[in-house]
Amino acid sequence: MSMPFQPAKARGIQVVRADAGGGDIKALLAQLQTDWESFKSTAAEKDKEVADKFDDVVTTEKFEKINSSVTDLQTAVDQANAKLAAMSVAAGNVETIPDQEYTSAFRSHFSKGDVQAALNKGADDEGGYLAPVEWDRTITDKLIEVSQMRQIASTMSISTAGFKKLYNLRGTASGWVGETAARPQTGTADFGQMTFTPGELYANPAATQQMLDDAEVNLEQWLANEVETEFALQEGLAFIAGDGANKPRGFLTFAQGGSAAAVNPLGAIPVLPMAATAAVTEDELLDAIYDLPSVFTANARFVMNRSTMGAIRKLRDGDGRQLWQPSTAEGQPSTLLNYPVTEMPGMPDLAAGALPIAFGDFQRGYLIVDRTGVRVLRDPYTNKPYVMFYTTKRVGGGVSNPECLRVLRSAAA
Repeated sequence: MSMPFQPAKARGIQVVRADAGGGDIKALLAQLQTDWESFKSTAAEKDKEVADKFDDVVTTEKFEKINSSVTDLQTAVDQANAKLAAMSVAAGNVETIPDQEYTSAFRSHFSKGDVQAALNKGADDEGGYLAPVEWDRTITDKLIEVSQMRQIASTMSISTAGFKKLYNLRGTASGWVGETAARPQTGTADFGQMTFTPGELYANPAATQQMLDDAEVNLEQWLANEVETEFALQEGLAFIAGDGANKPRGFLTFAQGGSAAAVNPLGAIPVLPMAATAAVTEDELLDAIYDLPSVFTANARFVMNRSTMGAIRKLRDGDGRQLWQPSTAEGQPSTLLNYPVTEMPGMPDLAAGALPIAFGDFQRGYLIVDRTGVRVLRDPYTNKPYVMFYTTKRVGGGVSNPECLRVLRSAAA
């Protein structure tokens, strides 16, 4: 009789946020490999049961628990890798000398509402103040850590109301001529353009004045933690399926038939059909890989949610080998058919007519535009005894090159 399997969470393994320390991630990787071997052996048991036309409920339950545990552990490894990447980015930043006078004045205003002359720096008509550089960087680093699209897409900071990108649509003509033949004028290339307009992202957390007076509270860290949840959630959803109305345009809306399919001068993202509504095959995944021009495959990856990844993990090739493979080293993601996989919670599930799987070079295919600066408006009057901190950031996004991406569409019901 099959022994019960204890999933990662039941074993006390931290799967929500993993420490980026080398020892911890090595322990996660070791446990992931152990569970992966259990997954493969249990899958073999299930195959034998299917061949014998026998279904052991205990084995099925064990198989699903192991599958879930592998997902939890891989998620923890991915989060730890993201922390390592964020720390690497921070370490590579050019060291700057902060404006101590302004920073001190900002903190005084933040905790007590003291408006000092130094706070005129960056002030606007609504009374907002540009956050100090180090506080702004804290929020950005956390977004890199928790927003998967920021990990794989390109980002650009702008200081204006928008950003326009030019596209060479080709069109230059040529021809063969003899040595003394006339050379008439040929066709000239055309250009197209696309505008990336930031939308405003906001959070409005609150704290009591007593909390702000507590000298033990790290005010910048507290607000960053409050803001990151709202910002990361809203950004993540918008980068995938945002309609462009005061928010980024999600990359799925650029797929053929999507609301933004005609926005990019290069056209829509090609969509490849799947035969089933809630399942995908190895051939369909290979179709996505080989439909992408080879120039874009070096940095290509699969993108899907946890549920879809759990289904794909059960797929095997003709020799019985799993198509999905877990991480084996620090900084390395899981792979599918030897391409990296990014788990994206906002992606659709495997369902009729859905777009559950994307493949391609997202760094060249999707652009995130950040309007420079995070602004904070301190409001101690609206909701006494709480002090509100109306925090805003302007973010835009859209597909910069649809030729770099492919999307799989589930069959209609």
